[in-house]
Amino acid sequence: MALVPLESNPEVMTKFIHQLGVPDKFSLVDVYGLDGDLLAMVPRPVLALILLYPDCGKASAYTADLVTKIKDEGQEVSPNVFHMEQSVSNACGTVALVHAIANNQDRIDLDDGILKTFLEKAKDLSFSERGELLVNTASKIIDAHEQLAQEGQTQAPQEDAPVYHHFVAFVEKDGSLYELDGRKPFPINYGPTTKDDLLENATKVCGEYMARDPEEVRFTMIALVAD
Repeated sequence: MALVPLESNPEVMTKFIHQLGVPDKFSLVDVYGLDGDLLAMVPRPVLALILLYPDCGKASAYTADLVTKIKDEGQEVSPNVFHMEQSVSNACGTVALVHAIANNQDRIDLDDGILKTFLEKAKDLSFSERGELLVNTASKIIDAHEQLAQEGQTQAPQEDAPVYHHFVAFVEKDGSLYELDGRKPFPINYGPTTKDDLLENATKVCGEYMARDPEEVRFTMIALVAD
């Protein structure tokens, strides 16, 4: 099974999360760069940062090395981090948005609906079980993904067309900055942060993604913010 990928479009993503039951006061906005002046333009508070990056050989090689290193050396991960597997091709945009929202339930009072029901059912499940639940029993979320994937500014690709980009989410949880990726077997703990410093610290990690592939320009950052 493969989905039509979501476009990295804040307007489309905002419509999507509102359909899932996120109140209207929350939205997604573009983050235009890494320097302080551009970060100062982003509305606060920032609850999560989503990065879209080119999923090329360099990125895949780095990810493989990072996962191996963490498996060998270990890391601390808060048990309160919600992390789920991406079990369907091209669902990374939806998984990133779910990660952003699920790890901010103390700040986002979800309306009754498909996402709130999914998160209640998924609360005590494993990484892989959550991914299966999204596909098998939360089909309305997938249906919303498919509908919104057609509403971007560019023509939506076919479901089986190769996709060269991947979404990941960055959140603060219990005082640490985490990267959440449905294709990585565990969250990546990047060290201490506060909610107020989330944007600055997360964009530093995004800058490292960019520095590993300096000839590539197809990076996009989008923040989940509250009005």
